[in-house]
Amino acid sequence: MSRNFKGFLPVTKKEADLLGWDYIDVILFTGDAYIDHPSFGTAVIGRYLQSLGYRVAIVPQPNWRDDLRDFRKFGKPRLFFGVNSGVMDSMINHYTAAKRLRSDDAYTPEGKAGQRPDYAVTVYTQILKKLYPDTPVIIGGVEASLRRLAHYDYWEDKLKPSVLFESGADLLVYGMGEKPVKEIAAILERGGDRAELLQIPQIAYLSDSPYKGDKRSVLLDSFENVLSDKERFVRNFAIVEQESNMWHPAYISEPCMGRFVRVNPPYEPGPDGEIDTYYDLPYTREPHFKYKGKHISAYEMIKNSVNTHRGCFGSCSFCTISAHQGKFVQSRSEDSILRELSLIASSEDFKGYISDIGGPTANMYKMKGKNLDICKKCKRESCNYPNICRNLDHSHLPLLKLYKKAEEIKGIKKSFVSSGIRYDLFLNEKGYLDESGKSYFKELVLNHTSGRLKVAPEHTEDVVLKSMGKPSFASFVFLKDEFEKICRIGQKRYQLIPYFISSHPGCAMEHMRALSSNKALRGVRLEQVQDFTPTPMTRSSVAYYAGIDPVTLKNIFVEKDMEKKKRQKSFFFNKF
Repeated sequence: MSRNFKGFLPVTKKEADLLGWDYIDVILFTGDAYIDHPSFGTAVIGRYLQSLGYRVAIVPQPNWRDDLRDFRKFGKPRLFFGVNSGVMDSMINHYTAAKRLRSDDAYTPEGKAGQRPDYAVTVYTQILKKLYPDTPVIIGGVEASLRRLAHYDYWEDKLKPSVLFESGADLLVYGMGEKPVKEIAAILERGGDRAELLQIPQIAYLSDSPYKGDKRSVLLDSFENVLSDKERFVRNFAIVEQESNMWHPAYISEPCMGRFVRVNPPYEPGPDGEIDTYYDLPYTREPHFKYKGKHISAYEMIKNSVNTHRGCFGSCSFCTISAHQGKFVQSRSEDSILRELSLIASSEDFKGYISDIGGPTANMYKMKGKNLDICKKCKRESCNYPNICRNLDHSHLPLLKLYKKAEEIKGIKKSFVSSGIRYDLFLNEKGYLDESGKSYFKELVLNHTSGRLKVAPEHTEDVVLKSMGKPSFASFVFLKDEFEKICRIGQKRYQLIPYFISSHPGCAMEHMRALSSNKALRGVRLEQVQDFTPTPMTRSSVAYYAGIDPVTLKNIFVEKDMEKKKRQKSFFFNKF
């Protein structure tokens, strides 16, 4: 075994010893396999801390059911433990919308299920706090981020308090964690106290009092009150969502069980290119060699992909992206993206095909307000729904320019776009919004589609689409006609694959019946379909629990009967 272990961060005591380490600064525990790739948050945080001079070890998928040797093997870190469940919430990773246990796990070698516990963040943290009560445990990632305040838990079918209570964690980092983790490490390194840590932006923690400073703040209704009154829970959520969509959110305090959950506002959105640092780190872009070449499907899907930006201003009711990554898009520089593409193209096993040049929403690259001073005062949930903000620069020219330069890189035969797109950024039911959007769609179809273009109208009925925060189905009809026209002229035999959701709040049996008989779907192959799964910190999950639309505060129909949910989904498989 070479001393640099092919460049990976150590995952065993032996690897750390061979590096000559007599201490470790930070130990990261994760529910995923260790894949040293910028698409995996554990690798990003680990590499970033390493670039700052810290010694970092990773414990992937620790065994929580034996003598806890995985939690003991590195001993106590000099600074802190970091804990996340992996790329996905562990409950979504484990269970279907029907609450049935999944038989495989895309983030585990050979898809082996059962390699992480339910509520992994809580389980890992409780173990660490029991073994090392005096060592700080910082939780983060999507599972912690979306459970930072009181939330509805679909799997236990009840409201639960902030994950800080059950886990016993010292701090919670929400959203994309590089900046707060850097500050946490620096403060602990110089021996700073807890009071200093609690000033860091983008963290949540427990306190004996609400925020009392001179900055704008919000005091939510108590956990005890929302437990007994669903409308109060909905109103709390509406406040939290509005704050999360603002450039300068308030400090939030939530009374709970005699204490207060306090959430500090995030860092101000940075300029384009600021996030390059996190993507330019020396990733091996491979799973750790301990897996000995075993198949990890999540890795195979993204190994030759490139992420162009973070954040999403679409504000779909069922989506967690803006709650975790933020509403404001932060894009990488073109140079950083091209460097990564060149790196992929130069690898020995590269076959010439980039699987995805995308992001949370592939066609939001470099989209932002024309006048940021207007954005800083804005309270809109979305920049493009129910209509496009006049201040939004939704030009697709930066993407077209990027695609062209990617084509010129030696070794790249073709680059695909596999991430989802928001087609309402370049067309509506009346036609294209501008020439750049028209050029973009043609380029996407002809040169960046692997024979099947997947888009997400989600439903056909306006009443359901409104509750989802999605554009009229008439926009999809125009897109479908244009897709067929482009393919006909370009002599391409491509397929359009629409994505739909059943049983979303507001969707009744008659709406699914109408979907199944919609003439625009005749001859369309429906493969990308799913039953709605309520996930923490979304408008849809709040509506599912309360039966109240968080936007209108009016009652909304919710299908909760499992047999009727199955019947709703069955309409997808009618002959179109």
